[in-house]
Amino acid sequence: MERIDTNVSPRYAQIPTFMRLPHDPEPGGLDVVVVGAPYDGGTSYRPGARFGPRSIRGESGLIHGVGIDRGPGTFDLIRCADAGDIDLTPFNMHIAMDHAQRRLTELLADNGAFLMLGGDHSLTLAALRATSDKHGPLAVLHLDAHSDTNPAFYGGEYHHGTPFRHAIDEKLVDPRRMVQIGIRGHNPKPDSLDYARGHGVRIVTTDEFTALGTEAAARLVRETAGDAPLYVSVDVDVMDPAFAPGTGTPAPGGLTSREVLALLRCVGDLRPVGFDVMEVSPLYDHGGITSILATEIGAELLYQYARAHTHERNSQ
Repeated sequence: MERIDTNVSPRYAQIPTFMRLPHDPEPGGLDVVVVGAPYDGGTSYRPGARFGPRSIRGESGLIHGVGIDRGPGTFDLIRCADAGDIDLTPFNMHIAMDHAQRRLTELLADNGAFLMLGGDHSLTLAALRATSDKHGPLAVLHLDAHSDTNPAFYGGEYHHGTPFRHAIDEKLVDPRRMVQIGIRGHNPKPDSLDYARGHGVRIVTTDEFTALGTEAAARLVRETAGDAPLYVSVDVDVMDPAFAPGTGTPAPGGLTSREVLALLRCVGDLRPVGFDVMEVSPLYDHGGITSILATEIGAELLYQYARAHTHERNSQ
């Protein structure tokens, strides 16, 4: 199966898959599989992220697939398909988490990596469980306004503010190889970052990122992750709401879209093994700009995977 050719079919035509990739519900032998996680049962404020994957796919037809001044297109370098969505119950977060982990584990058994489109950030825990099971403890690049290392509250063990706390507790990630960038805003208690920092996570607040600049922040990511298998998780609220209003917990004062896309270019210098783009809530979007941006981030991550693993193959 091949991508739909934009020279034959207009970009707004046909059934929407991510970047017009072929739809393959049971993919095998691929480099990266795109999979949707339409779920917002872990959301603590504005719901609607369950509609994120559908909206992202709808806007993703905008992208042809060949970046300016990049040479070969992503899909000339790696094999990808869109596997559709994970069917997730909206009524029980434990069942949803188990189903997500099971499906992602199945995908990794027969393919190199996945790009998960969310959906709220709670399901990143399922992704980390599946990816760590294959690769061992992971380095993490986490772009977000929030650290997501909070304890359970309101009786919800797996809300979207908990995934990285669980991941550290379960030893899915190496916190000394974890960088969180874009952290800002308000928290219930002044000690909300103590857990992450106490475990060795390198937190870069938005103010520190501004002082460092994109290139220095990218160097920090490279130095921290090293040669460990890297998981990249992007919550779209890392961007200022001016760039990504369609999300459940917007926080003013965030990064620009240009800064985030530039920062992600360091991923190809590392050893990426999995990705997600989370928390798109199209109900609060304007003109699809958040979904368009999420698409661009997903496309960037696929390209960086291609860059990293093409270099890896050539060096063998």
